[in-house]
Amino acid sequence: MRRSVLVFLVINLLVIAFLIRSVFTLITLLTETGNADAITRGEIPAPHSPLIEGRPQLIPKIIHQTYINETIPEKWLEPVQQCRDMHEDYEFKLWTDDSSREFIATEYPWFIETYDKYPFPIQRADAIRYFVLAHFGGTYIDLDDGCARRLDPLNSYPAWLHRTDPTGISNDAMASTPRHPFFLYVIESLSSYNRNWGLPYITVMYTTGPLFLSVLWKNYMSSGKNIGDGKDGGRVRILTSDDYHQKPWSFFNTFVGSSWHGDDARFIFWMGDNWLLLTAMGFLVAGVVALISWWLWTRIVAMGHRKQYGMKPRWWNGGPIWNRKLDLESSRYD
Repeated sequence: MRRSVLVFLVINLLVIAFLIRSVFTLITLLTETGNADAITRGEIPAPHSPLIEGRPQLIPKIIHQTYINETIPEKWLEPVQQCRDMHEDYEFKLWTDDSSREFIATEYPWFIETYDKYPFPIQRADAIRYFVLAHFGGTYIDLDDGCARRLDPLNSYPAWLHRTDPTGISNDAMASTPRHPFFLYVIESLSSYNRNWGLPYITVMYTTGPLFLSVLWKNYMSSGKNIGDGKDGGRVRILTSDDYHQKPWSFFNTFVGSSWHGDDARFIFWMGDNWLLLTAMGFLVAGVVALISWWLWTRIVAMGHRKQYGMKPRWWNGGPIWNRKLDLESSRYD
């Protein structure tokens, strides 16, 4: 019996180790602050400071945005116009469904099959932003993000992303030089991450969205490539939440967005608000599963012993069910 207990424990430990390894990056994201690469407040000159003029401009003055067609909804006209008014010397590229597909088919034909098979339009909208940054460089901004100040100070870095709460990074505003190694890594990873996770929200988040980008960012930091702040540097700097929005010195204003979120997204948000309850329920379910697994394992081992030694099940005596008697002798094999 001791041997069967040891085998049971080993199998369970292997299963647990496999599960932990599968989600290890997600677990480490919970404690990742990005502070080592954060753009500090002291680095960024104040709005209208003469120090801005002396900073190198590594990121091209291009602003990329995406929408179904060229008719931007009225609710997003204000944030779009904010950015255009502040950056008259920048080139603006609005990537529609048609122009996005044409670009992918022409420049990255190896990805067009994956691009066309995405079940949700938001996945294609996510993917195109990574490709245009890797290809042209520049800054990507969601339509529901307005500009609170000029982006010139941020153009001094080879690439930047912005941190989101409670953990990870977002893909609603980001920038890079052309052919930056991080965004090359991102576009090369899209196909391998393309799978259906059941819920639309989880599928989008982990195939093309912020969770996908956060996992790749975490992996990239461990790859040894996250170094170098010059024009050909591979480092990715992190814009903090305060520098992103809601402060007098922040770069962006946020408007109503998240138009693709559905009922499953609201369920995920509810889970986030009730994580303590769900954690307790998770331990309870794990305990019940462990007990059931142990019971099944002992039945399997007992049946194996009976088969090996020619014993019949203790309830079987060859007669009808109402005359069955326990075989007490078989108990020594339990």
